[in-house]
Amino acid sequence: MRLLFFSCFLWVAGAQAQQTLEKLTVEKIMRDPKWIGSSPANPMWSADGKTLYFSWNPDKTPADSLYYITRENKIPVKATAAQKVALVPEINLAYNKKRSAYAYAKDGDIFYTTIKPLKTRRVMRSADLEFNPQFSFNDTKLVYNRNQNLYAWDISSGETVQLTRIQTGSPATRNSSARDNDTQQEKWLKEDQLNIFVILKQRKEKREATEGYNKNLPKEKELRVIGIDDKNLQNLNISPDGRFISYRLFKSAAGNKGTVVPNYVTETGFTTDIPARTKVGELPASSEFFIYDREKDTLYNIKTDSLAGIKDLPDYVKDYPAQLAGKTKKPGNRSVNFSGASWSPTGGYILIDIRALDNKDRWLMVWDAATAKMKTASRQRNEAWVGGPGAYSRGWLDDNTIWFQSEASGYSHLYKMEVKSGSTTMITSGNYEVQDAQLSKDRKHFYITTNEVHPGEKHFYRVPVTGGPAQRLSYMEGNNQAFLSPDEKTIAILYSYSNKPTELFLQDNAVGKKPVQVTDKATTEEFNSYAWRDPELVTFKARDGASVYARLYKPSNPDPKKPAVIFVHGAGYLQNAHKWWSSYFREYMFHNLLADEGYYVMDIDYRGSAGYGRDWRTGIYQHMGGKDLSDNVDAAAFLVEKFGVDKKRIGIYGGSYGGFITLMGLFTTPDVFAAGAALRPVTDWANYNHGYTANILNEPFNDSIAYRKSSPLYHAAGLKNHLLICHGMVDVNVHYQDVVKLTQRLIELKKDNWELASYPMEDHGFVEPSSWTDEYKRIFKLFETVLKR
Repeated sequence: MRLLFFSCFLWVAGAQAQQTLEKLTVEKIMRDPKWIGSSPANPMWSADGKTLYFSWNPDKTPADSLYYITRENKIPVKATAAQKVALVPEINLAYNKKRSAYAYAKDGDIFYTTIKPLKTRRVMRSADLEFNPQFSFNDTKLVYNRNQNLYAWDISSGETVQLTRIQTGSPATRNSSARDNDTQQEKWLKEDQLNIFVILKQRKEKREATEGYNKNLPKEKELRVIGIDDKNLQNLNISPDGRFISYRLFKSAAGNKGTVVPNYVTETGFTTDIPARTKVGELPASSEFFIYDREKDTLYNIKTDSLAGIKDLPDYVKDYPAQLAGKTKKPGNRSVNFSGASWSPTGGYILIDIRALDNKDRWLMVWDAATAKMKTASRQRNEAWVGGPGAYSRGWLDDNTIWFQSEASGYSHLYKMEVKSGSTTMITSGNYEVQDAQLSKDRKHFYITTNEVHPGEKHFYRVPVTGGPAQRLSYMEGNNQAFLSPDEKTIAILYSYSNKPTELFLQDNAVGKKPVQVTDKATTEEFNSYAWRDPELVTFKARDGASVYARLYKPSNPDPKKPAVIFVHGAGYLQNAHKWWSSYFREYMFHNLLADEGYYVMDIDYRGSAGYGRDWRTGIYQHMGGKDLSDNVDAAAFLVEKFGVDKKRIGIYGGSYGGFITLMGLFTTPDVFAAGAALRPVTDWANYNHGYTANILNEPFNDSIAYRKSSPLYHAAGLKNHLLICHGMVDVNVHYQDVVKLTQRLIELKKDNWELASYPMEDHGFVEPSSWTDEYKRIFKLFETVLKR
């Protein structure tokens, strides 16, 4: 492997390139991003809806500060320390049905506020943590969690009553000391003592007489002790009428082996180990769901036997005949996770969200309080994996109607289902995604964010719960991230465009209203001195006929050698060919530099990317490095055909998932890419975490074919052209072990056209400008050296 010794200055060819770099350099792009400016973030409406708070840093201090505006005064003002302490965002409030009062948890205590007149009372002040306030008993009491139990505060009398008595361990274990376990010797000794000592016998008779008398006295009914053994209590809630208690028990699997990430550069001078995650294929956790009827003193353990398809095996097992034969003889219930539940407005039903641990199924089940029986509201089956926008969205429109999101049509849309009749209605439809949904306060409309106008735009709409035409409420081209005020009269919008970082706008909540810009510090004079490109959004046809969206950076003066670079975004399920300011802002600026140097640069939303529906999202199932890679290969062919790019001068780079695709490109399609930079890449998917990987590739011991097809480690023999690998050594996401294993593989294969740059103090996402600069100078030199030689 060649050693890396790079100059502090970039090698560039020609006077024109030198003049360009005086304006835009890798050093400038990768230094502290504050030179770009400060964008507002985290908008939070106050409880009364009159004030909007947000994080901002126009003064370029070490950290963001809290600012606020009002509807009357839209000039941002920095909040005082007292205002920050007193702030309770509207999103944290629990309202009663009439919305005449609300409750919230703050500093470990519970508070109750009436709106007219505006008055706040502290319900409980204690050293214990109280949280999750909710109105119950038909809004006459405020119920909250404390020490794994529920307590009810009577709003009128102020009396607090304990509602549950949940304890760790089982009743048998807790009462073991009361059992009669005396041996014969112990029994004889007791009897002998009472026969000898008169006073002992008198005291015993007196005590037993007192106990007998007290036993016959009328007593208040004691709370039932509910044992949870050694499991974790979660999602403890009460029905609106106060009758039912629901909760989830969770237990992590014993025996999972964790990993460690060595940290070599430390203050002590000693190497330390950072405890890290397990790997894909870990033993699964278990969860159970219970409903306790306080009126009947009955505890219901929700069983999964009635779930449609609970025994269904995934299709992939057909690839393993021996494994399939063993499972089909007597298939058992698949393991599930109870991922959430919500009571209907009056407490007659509870909606339970259940997912198979293999994530092939999601069931929405309705439990009827009157009959204690369950019925299916929705079963979503996907032979790849259930997901997409709104994958966990669900709730109640009224006592008989639930709403939820589903990709059943191929795109995530809103549905409603009537519990009694079982009829289901599609509220929204079309070849676009509902990416966020919020029910209006009067439950007559949904406020939704979709990409209906264009896959690369996000807009805000209002749509009736009955369905029908949606009213568009945002109009600026790009990303309109909306935050509705509590009274639903005003919309705060975080808006950005491809070459314009995020600013804050306010707009009246009505059709045709014009937004008013509130902040103007997202860019600096230095940033504005360069003409940042508005990358062209284009589409091209993949080999299977699918339309692939891409960002294209065209050089004003193409290099005579016609080189090109393809950037591969990370995360897999992420969108980057869009019309708003990218989270990859450094890469965006680097692409401007490359275009200045005569490169065509393309950034595509390959198969598996977000924003294009179910089939696009799951197009990489069982083969990462399949259609996602071929989409990038087809992008290279598009550049050659459309713009005359030299097919022998195309480079590829990306980080994380993008680094993985870069490796797969150089290893499995070695004649397409002349050079590649793989940053923090996954080299062996068996090393990665369970939650992400098992969805796409199942588990290594159950679907070894998928892992062998998808892991670059098995394809390294195909490397022919130039490869640069960059990896942080304290990466707790994609572990440095991945690149160490690949390094050994390349050494054993006697490959000599690759380089490794290690960053001893960097995690998965670099934080030091010096590291970013070093990394991208290496990438730039690779492309300049190989693609232009």
